[in-house]
Amino acid sequence: MISTLLGGLTAEEFLAEYWQKKPLLIRQAVPGFTGVVTKDELFELARDADVESRYVTHDNRSWEVIHGPQKASDLRRKKQPWTVLVQGLNLFCPDGDDLLHRFDFIPQARLDDLMVSYAIDGGGVGPHFDNYDVFLLQGIGQRRWLISNQDDRSLVEDAPLKILQNFQPVYDWVLESGDMLYLPPHWAHNGIAIGECTTYSIGFRSPTSQELAQQFMGYLQETIQLDGIYADPDLQRQPHSAEIGDAMIDRVVDTLKRITWNREDVRDFLGGYLTEPKPHVFFDCPDEPLEHEEFVAACLADGYRLDARSLLLFSGGRFFLNGEPVPVDEEDHAILQSLADQRRLDSVVGLSEEGLALLYDWYCCGFAHPSKSLME
Repeated sequence: MISTLLGGLTAEEFLAEYWQKKPLLIRQAVPGFTGVVTKDELFELARDADVESRYVTHDNRSWEVIHGPQKASDLRRKKQPWTVLVQGLNLFCPDGDDLLHRFDFIPQARLDDLMVSYAIDGGGVGPHFDNYDVFLLQGIGQRRWLISNQDDRSLVEDAPLKILQNFQPVYDWVLESGDMLYLPPHWAHNGIAIGECTTYSIGFRSPTSQELAQQFMGYLQETIQLDGIYADPDLQRQPHSAEIGDAMIDRVVDTLKRITWNREDVRDFLGGYLTEPKPHVFFDCPDEPLEHEEFVAACLADGYRLDARSLLLFSGGRFFLNGEPVPVDEEDHAILQSLADQRRLDSVVGLSEEGLALLYDWYCCGFAHPSKSLME
């Protein structure tokens, strides 16, 4: 990690003083940084149907949002301010994936994706707030950031974006190439392009309590096992045959009280939930996969690397890859933990035959690759 990334702060100091507490402006966080894609590469991605993108334009009265794939003609407009935003850049650009994982001082379970926005003069998405932490790293050009910690979050009615109605900035900063701004959740901000510019946004997952509860209930639905059937051998005749009687309600209450969970259930739920690929993500199996022996030789020579779309997490001796638990022999735990942390192995020396077979299976599924194959 570049020593300047947090402005001279250690990760521990940043977490203690700033994380989810207050903004931090870092001049030359990544010295000399101008981005990881060119404008033409960015526009090509925006026109791709497999890439999430938004085109946002506005005048003094209204806002317009167009979801991708984008039209080449829109990306050449000049008359009114506009911006195009490409989501998940880390999935399509190896340098973007490397940039995203410079922020692994935050647990990968919280890391979401890398977004890039290109704007012409005056372009932006308006004053708004996010429910998640974000680092905003300036690429080419300049962007002016107006920042507010206001409690008023009322929105402009009928706007296609969540535009704050009464934005009252308290900070006014202009970011140059390589500068970076950290914002905690709910800090209102408005980024306005000064001339042509790009901004790279490193965002973090912040699921709502409601989402976590619903997803966990879904997990329990798939895994719970309750024995027995509804029975009422002491059934009494009731005055109204259409009434759901108190005795029936009491019996069902007793049945539902048998639904329980523990920390291991929550661990397994989180392992699958946090590594589940997004709906638009698909993996490409190799057209002509190497034989197992060739694969092992390639990994011994060049190392092994997770695909940018893959997420490998572990907890309490359990490993999870792309939404599924994976069995790992205890003797391979340390090496697989290193793979999860670093997302690559310089060598597969030390893995058991079962461990090598597991890596080979991931390779055949498109989840990971011998490192050299990514550069060919």
